Amino acid sequence: MDGERRHLTVMFCDLAGSTMLSAKLDPEDMHDVLRAYQEHCAGAIQLFDGHIAQYLGDGVLAYFGYPMAHEDDAKRAVHAGLRIVGGMEQLNAKLSRDKGVTIAVRIGIHTGLVVVGDIGAVGKQERLALGEAPNVAARLQGMAEPNGLVVSEATYGLIEGFFRCRDAGVHALAGLDVPMRVYRVVEESDARSRLDVAVALGRFGHIVGREREVTALIASWRRVTAGRSQVVTLSGEAGIGKSRLVQALKEHLSEEPHRWIEWRCSSYFQHSALHPVIEYLQRLAALKRDDAPVEKLRKLEAALEATPMSAPDSLPLIASLLSIPFQDRYPPLNLSPQRQKQKTLDVVAGWIGAIARRTGTVLVVEDLHWIDPTSQELLALLLKQSAAHAILILLTFRPEYHGSWPSECPVTPLTLTRLAPNEVLSVVQRVAGGRNLPASVLRQLIAKTDGIPLFVEEMTKTVLESGSLTESEGQYELSDSLSSLGIPATLNDSLMARLDRLATIKEVAQLGAMLGREFSYELITAVSFLNEGILHRELERLVDAELLVRQGDPPHAIYSFRHALLQDAAYESLLKSRRQQLHQRVASVLEIRFPETVETQPELLASHYTGAGSKKEAIAYWLKAGQRAIGRSANAEAVAHITKGLELLRTFPESPERTQQELQLQVALGTPLLMTKGYGAPQVVQTYSRARELCRELGDTIQVFPILIGLWLFYHVRAELLSAKQLGEELLTLAERAGDSASLVQAHMAIGDSLYYLGELSPARAHLEQSCRLYQPDQHRSFALRYAHDPGVFTLNVLAFVLWFLGFADQAVEKNRKALALASELKQPSNFVHCLHNASALSQLRGEPQLTLERSERQMKVSEEQGFVLWFALGMFYRGWALANLGQHGEGVALMKKGLASYRATGAELGHSYCLTLLAETCLATGDIEEGHDFIAQAAEAANRHNDRFYASELYRVRGELLLKKSIAGERDPEHWFLMAVDVARQQQAKSLELKAASSLSRLWHSRGQRKEAHAALASISGWFQEGGDTRNVREAKALLEKIRLGNGDACERAYASEQGG
Repeated sequence: MDGERRHLTVMFCDLAGSTMLSAKLDPEDMHDVLRAYQEHCAGAIQLFDGHIAQYLGDGVLAYFGYPMAHEDDAKRAVHAGLRIVGGMEQLNAKLSRDKGVTIAVRIGIHTGLVVVGDIGAVGKQERLALGEAPNVAARLQGMAEPNGLVVSEATYGLIEGFFRCRDAGVHALAGLDVPMRVYRVVEESDARSRLDVAVALGRFGHIVGREREVTALIASWRRVTAGRSQVVTLSGEAGIGKSRLVQALKEHLSEEPHRWIEWRCSSYFQHSALHPVIEYLQRLAALKRDDAPVEKLRKLEAALEATPMSAPDSLPLIASLLSIPFQDRYPPLNLSPQRQKQKTLDVVAGWIGAIARRTGTVLVVEDLHWIDPTSQELLALLLKQSAAHAILILLTFRPEYHGSWPSECPVTPLTLTRLAPNEVLSVVQRVAGGRNLPASVLRQLIAKTDGIPLFVEEMTKTVLESGSLTESEGQYELSDSLSSLGIPATLNDSLMARLDRLATIKEVAQLGAMLGREFSYELITAVSFLNEGILHRELERLVDAELLVRQGDPPHAIYSFRHALLQDAAYESLLKSRRQQLHQRVASVLEIRFPETVETQPELLASHYTGAGSKKEAIAYWLKAGQRAIGRSANAEAVAHITKGLELLRTFPESPERTQQELQLQVALGTPLLMTKGYGAPQVVQTYSRARELCRELGDTIQVFPILIGLWLFYHVRAELLSAKQLGEELLTLAERAGDSASLVQAHMAIGDSLYYLGELSPARAHLEQSCRLYQPDQHRSFALRYAHDPGVFTLNVLAFVLWFLGFADQAVEKNRKALALASELKQPSNFVHCLHNASALSQLRGEPQLTLERSERQMKVSEEQGFVLWFALGMFYRGWALANLGQHGEGVALMKKGLASYRATGAELGHSYCLTLLAETCLATGDIEEGHDFIAQAAEAANRHNDRFYASELYRVRGELLLKKSIAGERDPEHWFLMAVDVARQQQAKSLELKAASSLSRLWHSRGQRKEAHAALASISGWFQEGGDTRNVREAKALLEKIRLGNGDACERAYASEQGG
């Protein structure tokens, strides 16, 4: 039998002082003592389904979680340890009487990854767990006090809250490199469920996605308060939130008079009669393990006083049930076992009925799938008599429980379903303390947790504790690779337990796990070594056990694991050597027999070859998978695929072949990085710079052009405009030398865009129009996949801006309309969202806030769907501007600030001075003049730093307007800045900005009585415009000019006020 990998809880028990004891005792007596000690340990270990692996002299090595896993193996180990320690007094009484000695035990417990396999020569093999865990457990027991129990931090994380522990500090253990925190277990706590622990530790969160069920429970309670009985069942798989829903009802009733009775079935006590009732009564009477029998009886009498169970013929039944001696105060029962059981059931049922007659009562019976037969009888009795009482009986269980209810007892069934993705995100954010997690991590969490609230919480905690995230400005960012999420230790046992229950077919589950979350009958048949008939039967058993879900019938059936984490658990239980063999077989079968899968899912081949250790084949398929993902605009997936290829390639020694492969991968990586990280992200320049270096090494001039485009985009968006312009000129030289029209389209586009931001509008227009003339959609359509943009769409968008600045507002709108039409035809999200952004910006320049709002919201929606962080941030900025200009000043300015900060967080600086100038102008309308002065100062600094000149005229004009509102000592007169604005606009031939600057200057002069100068300043530029008459700037300028001509100063001032407010 092959070995397997497992997370195991290991217990090591050691007899303290055994050397001195053996010196004191005769060997035969020592043998008897040792045997009594071992039997005592074995009894406690086996009671909690532990497995004794070895008796090592005076030591006992035990495993919890092998050969059969349970969902709480760490708790079982600690329970067993406490039982061993707690039973030492009784054992010592016997040893003292028989042998004249007493002994003590030390226990250490640790949880960790092991490989379980056969050890030893043929014929003398033992099946043992290999790894660090057994050694750590053995070291830990040495730190325990006599009759003491010590656990590692790993185990403590699984039992925290269920036991009272003392932190014993951090200790260096022999053979371990890293010191370990250790805990001493004192006793069991009152907590019986994860929910109890969460409440006790203050980790209790708001219920999510259960509004319908909460409403139904409250409605049932209302019927109880009206005098009617109600029976409600809550069913759902483990971790779905049944107990949390019960707690929600309990919270709702906290301010109402009622009696709450809660019985909890336990996996430990499925064969212990009436254990849920016993455990409840012990809690009700506050019985302690070390209470004397007399004290226990006194407490029980006090707890049951004035109830039917306190009657002289009833209390002995309850005392007997709780194993409390009562004969000194009550007569003996003298009943047959069957009669005593029946009377006990009648007394408990009568007690519940009496309580319900006095006040509204809720009886909760949790986890019926673990109920013992006698408790099942009691429940049936209660259900039959429930109609006579005002009682709500609430029953919870997992789907595998198939209970039957009395026909006279109507039942309201509630089945809990999995959370929707948006509800999963709410849980994640709560666990993360309200902070946002990176989108890539959220996608993994949604995929892995399948909407199971417990899975969501534990997986989120695992991510937060992984060390791969750093906190920044109220959100988390990835600081290290988080390629895949492992199974949280808190869930590992429960997942393995489900697999272990089907030990004989686990190998089929493991093979399925190799194939993925979903696999076809055809594929598993092709790769399996089993006879098809046997395989079919075993697959059906997995479906019946609800580990797999089947769609369709063989041979066309598709199987999928019910939970992604079940697949992970099955996969991770395989030995690494066995994994490699199976991965290689699957990859070979796919290539030979499934060519269509190879073509459409190259990432599947890449994954299997990676698992098989066939790195060369894996790299080729990772590249192919990345390129295919780029073609589908699946940019995040493309980055992941290509990055995996690069990681594998780095394990190869340097060679020309490796260099060539790396160049292919780096060039392919650039495009999806541009879209997911933003054009100005450091990863972008690192990728393209490395690719350029590789080109130089290889003397490759063919691939250098797309690399230079990528670098141009980076420097351009970083607003390193002179560097970007230089790269554009280099591109043009290469394109002209090659005589390639496609390259010329890109080169003219790049130079034109750089010149636009430098404020050189007419040369920019010439290059952009040349790019448009050369662009042929049919010939150049593939560019969008290679460069993250289509040059035709890109050029039309930039040309629209240039035309607006030059004063051709209607032509600008037409170019943007053409760009949108072309982007829609191309059906590539990156081009479409670029057009939406430019449409938002153009409507802002035209002074159309309502249109800007609509466009920016659409821009944000598409960007969020596609993971375009840069475009989302800019959409947020423009939405803020629109809201502020529609009267929602506070919210609008806040969004503008947040959008600008998010935009710059991508590394982008392009248009920074423009955004700051808009913020400053918005402050004019809100009256926050001091903040406006701050923004305009920042804008001036940014413009100077980046040689960013395209919005310089507006910067000067807004500065003058702010000074009109509030002067600053030592600052020049507003007139100076308005004149500067006019002068710069004229130099740039920016007619639209000249009109705005001339309007401000004219208004100022008119307010100072310089009517002639005011008219002259505005008349010439206003008369120039032949289009764009419907834009706000042109309309208001002409209205202002008319008012000045008529000498209507008041109207002029109103027009001025209108412009400032709008």
